[in-house]
Amino acid sequence: KALNPALKGRDIREAFKNDEYQILLVANKFQTGFDQPLLCGMYVDKRLAGIQAVQTLSRLNRAYEKDGVTKDTTYVVDFVNEPADVLEAFRQYYSTAELSATTDPNLIFVLRAKLDAAGLYDDFEVDRVAAIEVNPAAKQSDLVAALTPVVDRAMKRYAAALTAFRVATDHGETAAADAAKATINALTLFKGDMVAYVRLYTFLSQIFNYGDPAIEKRALLYKRLLPLLEFGREREGIDLSKVVLTHHTLKKRGGQPMSLGGGDTPKLEPVTEAGSGSVQAQEKARLAEIIERVNDLFTGELSDEDKLVYVNNVIKGKLLEDKTLQEQAANNSKEQFRNSPDLDHAVTQAIMGAYDAHQAMSTQALNSAPLQKAIKDILLNFAGLYEGLRGASEK
Repeated sequence: KALNPALKGRDIREAFKNDEYQILLVANKFQTGFDQPLLCGMYVDKRLAGIQAVQTLSRLNRAYEKDGVTKDTTYVVDFVNEPADVLEAFRQYYSTAELSATTDPNLIFVLRAKLDAAGLYDDFEVDRVAAIEVNPAAKQSDLVAALTPVVDRAMKRYAAALTAFRVATDHGETAAADAAKATINALTLFKGDMVAYVRLYTFLSQIFNYGDPAIEKRALLYKRLLPLLEFGREREGIDLSKVVLTHHTLKKRGGQPMSLGGGDTPKLEPVTEAGSGSVQAQEKARLAEIIERVNDLFTGELSDEDKLVYVNNVIKGKLLEDKTLQEQAANNSKEQFRNSPDLDHAVTQAIMGAYDAHQAMSTQALNSAPLQKAIKDILLNFAGLYEGLRGASEK
C-alpha cells in the first residue's frame, strides 16, 4: 500500500493488465509465480541458479495476441549471471528432466529424529499447533499462543549464546567462545533442517503415504515456526531515505548464442542426506557480504573476485602479520582496537605494499581517506580481522 497508493485496494496482478502500470519490481513469490502474458522484458539483478533460473526467466514465455498486437519477442537484461550458467540450468529441463537416482522416503524420519533431539519443542506443543491448524474455528490468537513458547525458547537460547560468544571473544576466553559458537551453529542448522523437512515432506507426501500423523504435524509446526525464528538478524536497519542515484554506466558486452539443442543434458540429483548441513554455508554468506560491501568501493574494470581478493586476502593478510596489531588485539576490546591509530597506519602501509600487484585499487585507496576507512570497517565488521589477529597472537 505504501509503495503503490494509487492501487486503492486493487490486486497488483489485475492492475498490471492495464496501461497504468508497465513496470513491476518483484521478489520471491512474484519472481517465479507471476503468470502474466503481457510480460515481454526483464531486468535481473540477483543470482539465479538451477530451477530458480528456469522459473524466473520463463515468466516471459507466455504467448499473447489480441487486437492485432502479437508478442513475438522477449528481452532479458541480466546484470549478474553468466550466460553459460543460465544455459546449463535450462538444459536440464529442455527436452525431459531425469533423476540420476531415487530419493529415499526414509530421509524424513532421519530429519524428524534430528529435529526432535534439539529439545526446542515437545509432543504436546506439536499436537497443539496441529490441532489449531486443522480447526476451521480456530483464531489467530490461538496459533500465536501455541507457537510463542517454542519461539521464545529458541530465541532466548540464541540470544544467550550470542551474548556469551561476544563476551568470551572480548575477554579472550577461547573455550567459552567455541562453546557459544557451537550453540549458535546448532540453532542455525536447526532452522535449516526445518526448511529441508518441509520441502522434503511437501515433495514426498504427494507420492508416498507415510501413514503417521506425527510426520504431517511436524510439517505444520515447522511451516509456522520458520518465519518467526530470526536467527542472525539482530543488526539495526539501514536508513536509505537519503540515497540518491547520481550516475550509472552501461556497457555492451556483446552477444552470445545459447542453443539448447547441443551438448549433454545433465540429470537432476535426488535428495540425499537431508539435514546434513554444515556451517560452510555461513562462510559463503560471509564472503558474499564482503563482496556486497566492496562492490561499490572501486571503479574501473574490476571483477567481484578482484575486489574480494584485494580486501579479504591481500590487505587482510598483510595486517594479520603485523605483530603490533596482534598484541593490541589480544589486549584490547574490539571497539578499543578499532580506534587504534596504529591500525589506520597499518591499513595505509598494507595498501602501499599491495601497489605493485594491484595498482588500480591501491591508487584509488591511497587517494581517498573515506575509502580507506570503508576498507577498515569491512575488515573489522565482516572479514574477521580482529578475531584473526587475536588468534595469531596466541600461536
